[in-house]
Amino acid sequence: MSNSGLLSRDVWNILGLPFDNINLNESAKYVGNAVESRDPCFISTPNLNFVVATQSDLSFYQSVIESDLSLADGMPLIWVAKLLNIPITERVAGSSLFDKLAQGENTKNKIKVFFFGGQEGIAETAHQQLNQNANGMECCGHYDPGFVTVDEMSSPTIIDTINATQPDFIVVALGAKKGQQWIQQNRSHLTAPIISHLGAVINFVAGYVERAPKFWQNTGLEWLWRIKQEPALWRRYLFDGIAFLKLISFNILPLAMMDGWLKRTNAYHQKFELRIAHKTGTLVALSGSLKYSELFQVKELLENELAKNKDGDVEIDCSELSYIDGAFIASLLLFQHYLNEQQRQLYLSNVPDTINRLLALNNVIKRFQYN
Repeated sequence: MSNSGLLSRDVWNILGLPFDNINLNESAKYVGNAVESRDPCFISTPNLNFVVATQSDLSFYQSVIESDLSLADGMPLIWVAKLLNIPITERVAGSSLFDKLAQGENTKNKIKVFFFGGQEGIAETAHQQLNQNANGMECCGHYDPGFVTVDEMSSPTIIDTINATQPDFIVVALGAKKGQQWIQQNRSHLTAPIISHLGAVINFVAGYVERAPKFWQNTGLEWLWRIKQEPALWRRYLFDGIAFLKLISFNILPLAMMDGWLKRTNAYHQKFELRIAHKTGTLVALSGSLKYSELFQVKELLENELAKNKDGDVEIDCSELSYIDGAFIASLLLFQHYLNEQQRQLYLSNVPDTINRLLALNNVIKRFQYN
């Protein structure tokens, strides 16, 4: 695996967030390998609520960008992917991934799980139930920090308590924003290779909430089942639904129409080329139609830039670009993150109107800086 993960990840942009093109079986294998090799892996499971909330919360958005694996946990995301011809065809819910691992089909040894958070007493019950029923997992500990701030639940004493149990997988349940923030703040101090906010998992494992039947999950109606189980969720689903209708009207349908139109023009079929030059920073010039089939050479160039050069900003000259797809956009979001880790900046320059429009409809135009 490359140092940054840019080459190793097949990612696509959906409504402004990068998603890995990976199914449930592949995800379980990925986690099993990470546990075995002890490679750190922060898993995010964005659903429609993530998409909506990250529009206005930069820290929450950044938590997805900083993840090592981003799974499409929501049928609306799969519907959007299908409409936009994005090859992410299977919903990978965090609870489905956890269940798959608990069955023990892709792991040599039992995965040691630590439950962090959850309502009072639920994590303890989940601890007991997992150890009674799971073939591929065992719970090595649990901790309920109570209703305190992220800083208060990030004390060295709490971190040491978790690490002392030597977990392989930390399941966090604090509410999505708070959970992602806690992971971002503490992941470098935690010894477990796998960490993810899977808020509903603790409730499901404990038997406190029953998960929707497969039919409800596969038809995108799990939200109705969740409201039946947890009536307090109705307000969140209502606001998410309204926001999704706006995205359909102003982003998804216009993007589908524009993309379909562009694919019937010469812009889509122009030969792709790239050039690179180094001065005080790095200038990458892209021209023609940049599609998934040409993406590897671009990612390889960007990966080399990350590995060989640690100084200077990177400017991408877009003046001769005629087309870009969601795979390039997602890779660009990750590349920008990796540059920022090196205290460097990414700039897009001379962006044509067509590319500007594609960035806007893909919900990412505000995520980049421009020259």
